[in-house]
Amino acid sequence: MTTNITKQRKLDPITFEVLRRSFEYTCERMSQVLQKASFSPIIYDMVDYSNAIFDPDINLIGQTANCPVHIAAMHFSARASIRKFPIEELGVDDVIVLNDPYDGGTHTPDVTMTMPVFYDGALLGFAVSRAHWTDVGGGFDTHLAGEGLRLPPSLLYKGGKPNKELISVIKNNTRTPQYIEGDIQAQLGALRAARDEFARLAEKYGPDVVRQGMREVLDYTQEMTKEAIKQIPDGVYEATDYVDSDGFSNEPVRLQVRLTVKGDSIDVDFKGSDPMTVGPINSPYANTASAVYYSLKFFLNPEAPANAGMYRQIHLTIPENTWLNPHWPAPTLGCTTVSSSKIAAAIWMALAKAIPDKIVAPTCSDANWYVASATDPDTGELHVFTDLPAGGWGGTPTHDGMHVTMDPLGNCQNLPAEIAELLFPIRFNAFEMRTDSAGAGRFRGGVGVHVEVEFIGRGEMIWMECSRTREGSPGVNGGMHSARQRQLRKTRDGQLQTIGGLDDDGTWHPQMLGGVQFKPGESFVFESTGGGGWGDPLTRDPELVAQDVREDIVSKKQAENVYGVVLTDTLTLDLLATNAKRIELSNHRNSKSVLR
Repeated sequence: MTTNITKQRKLDPITFEVLRRSFEYTCERMSQVLQKASFSPIIYDMVDYSNAIFDPDINLIGQTANCPVHIAAMHFSARASIRKFPIEELGVDDVIVLNDPYDGGTHTPDVTMTMPVFYDGALLGFAVSRAHWTDVGGGFDTHLAGEGLRLPPSLLYKGGKPNKELISVIKNNTRTPQYIEGDIQAQLGALRAARDEFARLAEKYGPDVVRQGMREVLDYTQEMTKEAIKQIPDGVYEATDYVDSDGFSNEPVRLQVRLTVKGDSIDVDFKGSDPMTVGPINSPYANTASAVYYSLKFFLNPEAPANAGMYRQIHLTIPENTWLNPHWPAPTLGCTTVSSSKIAAAIWMALAKAIPDKIVAPTCSDANWYVASATDPDTGELHVFTDLPAGGWGGTPTHDGMHVTMDPLGNCQNLPAEIAELLFPIRFNAFEMRTDSAGAGRFRGGVGVHVEVEFIGRGEMIWMECSRTREGSPGVNGGMHSARQRQLRKTRDGQLQTIGGLDDDGTWHPQMLGGVQFKPGESFVFESTGGGGWGDPLTRDPELVAQDVREDIVSKKQAENVYGVVLTDTLTLDLLATNAKRIELSNHRNSKSVLR
């Protein structure tokens, strides 16, 4: 693609491409170091971290494809760090740490470390590493103070020497002190890997050329984003979504989004969204902004380099004192996992009205993140573990959705059962795909999962957030909702009790959990949902439905009642009966719409 910026470049194309790819490689090397050196399973196995580099003005230059919800938020962290510690006061190997949701952070477990990088005494850029620590001492609460240790921008390393007093304070405020120093050193290693890569580039090309490459890669992404926005018809597109509750009320918490596309820019407006909540789903500005950017990135030239050049064409209006732009001391623990995913889902549903032939149906729209404790019955030792049981993605214009895949907010993985049983006094009794959990459609959603974790000793669900317990994931273009999510307790005699979501008798229980106790031998059961469907399920290829039934993705009953596909006892397709059933269902739907 030839753009205006291509014509205005000062760097030759080869040097530009080498630098562009080097910025990306620098972040990849940071992540390799962090994952290999970290002590926490949530980092080395579940990949809940992100690494990025920034130019001297703290504009995002490069990133790894780890947790998209972290990335745009990280420049708020870096800028807050430099406001507290001006660059004139910082030297080589100085590192600033923070996790304060109202001073550059998002939720307290995400801890961000920022290090300036110098070359020949001049600032070349910044290396930034964010990792989700297993525990910072908090839990389910109505006040930010109850969510654990809150670090304002603080100097963690000076000239490469650790602030031992600060590290001691951090270790005294966590249930998992055994991980802290190892994870800190792993993040430090990631920052130093970026420092070394910066130095190699500066030695080869000179610092001025490296800085010019940063400017040009930002402009390049901006131009590619402009061209992508021009492909979306001008207009105003609106949608709503909601979190099922904040855990302290039975009322849904709604967001309203309005996308105004005009020429080569998009205005994103959240006026009309609900006020701040009592419970911990409030999303600080940095988190909301990041959710907007990553949700739009899917449809604004995803091949463009991922950097701050994209942000220039997206303008945000996020009213203060709403749950999408709260103020202290509103709790924020679920902001990155539940709130950001609802923002993304609403934006995707709004885009479905603008580009229906390109949009993807919403995912399960949640990380379903939980933190639990388990006591060893032999030693009495308390262990803390965490997991992210994924759901399905929505159907696309050309393919079915992916099964049991982390929501777009992150590229994280679930906690492997083998690792969990090795480290903690728990037992995984089930981890299996959930039949009929996907939203039906011409291209159905992917399915969710059924998980059962048994506590060998006493257990506690310290915290769990999820949503989609009222009606599942919405479909687009005639696609249908997925199944509902649900949280349950399985007693020692095998009885199931709903503790979050819709009970069998129709009673709904708040889905934000905290302080839920489990006796030895009892299990926590979670049923995640699939993605929404794309297109009318009556237009799905009948043979594909039959194949889904054979693979236990769809039940024989749903095949007939939703897809209109009739199968014999041997699960082969009865085409004549299918045609008749589809006509019957179509007529029934049309009559219902007339009655409405």
